[in-house]
Amino acid sequence: MLRRQFIGWAPPVLTGVLLGKTPSVAAAAPGHPKPRVALGIDVLELNRFAQTQGRSVGLLTHAAGQNSRGRKTVDILRRAPGVRLVKLFGPEHGIHGDLPANAPVQDTLDRRTGLSVHSLYGKTRRPTPEMLRGLDTLVIDLQDIGARTYTYVTCMKYAIEACFEAGVRVVVLDRPNPLGGLKVDGPGLDEKWLSYVGAFRVPYVHGLTIGELALAAVRTPGWLKLSPAAARNGRLEVVKMRGWRRAMRWHDTGLLWRPTSPGIPNVEAAEGYPLTGLGCQAGDFSHGSKQAGKHAYFFRFIHYPKKKALELERTLRARNIPGLGVSPWRLRDGTEGVYLTITNWHALRPTETSFQMMQISCQWAAKNPFAALPKGERETAIKHIGDQAFFDELCRKGAAINIAAWVNRWRREALAFQQWSRKHWLYEA
Repeated sequence: MLRRQFIGWAPPVLTGVLLGKTPSVAAAAPGHPKPRVALGIDVLELNRFAQTQGRSVGLLTHAAGQNSRGRKTVDILRRAPGVRLVKLFGPEHGIHGDLPANAPVQDTLDRRTGLSVHSLYGKTRRPTPEMLRGLDTLVIDLQDIGARTYTYVTCMKYAIEACFEAGVRVVVLDRPNPLGGLKVDGPGLDEKWLSYVGAFRVPYVHGLTIGELALAAVRTPGWLKLSPAAARNGRLEVVKMRGWRRAMRWHDTGLLWRPTSPGIPNVEAAEGYPLTGLGCQAGDFSHGSKQAGKHAYFFRFIHYPKKKALELERTLRARNIPGLGVSPWRLRDGTEGVYLTITNWHALRPTETSFQMMQISCQWAAKNPFAALPKGERETAIKHIGDQAFFDELCRKGAAINIAAWVNRWRREALAFQQWSRKHWLYEA
């Protein structure tokens, strides 16, 4: 995943000395209205566990693996009549979602349930035949955030490949794309740079649910690495949501956000991830604050060393990024920066902000910070961005690069992808 600065610290308190009110963070409120969307796990339960009846089941999930009422998928399957839940699997950040990014996760025993937990982000990132022994079905319940570099979709891909090779059925419990199903944006991924932070050749913001992405992978030749027999015989079923429409963003679903990882504690961070994540991947921009506490404005509050809030605000506003609001703030620790808001989702091209940040980094740094990257960091940056031709030009031209031309090119390519992807849609607008 993208590097997350200051993981584990809580939301800085923003003072209103420069502008307006402190940006709000969505939180669970007493008396929250009944959700308008039934998640895949809800539908599985409503259908009396038809897809798992009489089966020995493994579950790949994490802390956000809960039904619409906040009950854990683990507990639901453990108590489901006719279902034998025998082992658990966890992605990056662990099954409880509390471990930092890029940190290896160990196999363990879940003390609450007594079930073994196999890490798919430790010694191996693919379920081994030994891990899958005794299973005839793997249920996957992971909340994605709709951006290519968020690694849960890669974890799903590797799990599907391993299960198909082992003759294990896969059932994906679908969940909303918090960015909605109509927004596609950003660069695609060069085949050369397929990796764990980019396992699918899709635009950075792909507009698919995790279930739709699984269907596209299984149906599209070359998307999965499978033997001919596994490709013929592999079985995938997606348990669709009820009530979700492509035009919905998370706030439209009536669902409470459950943190998907330490850096995505709320839906504001999920929406901010494609806004600023790539822009903080290399160069001197960073997001958030070093202040400690329970929450943080991850991916929404950005700052640049030795630059005042008002200067950063003026510079970003001058870029005229459609749909983006920019407010200068000073934190209690003295850190100055800007808080980014979404003023028009339909007009917004989410990833554009990151690429404008890259150009600003070249403008403000003494030397082009991207051209100076060591080989390993350079390759990591390209893997996240996806488009090596852009990165090479950024290294050559620095601040003189034409960001608008690249954004428009990626927009055309993303729309072509969206048209192609319609065949895999499970939901209409």
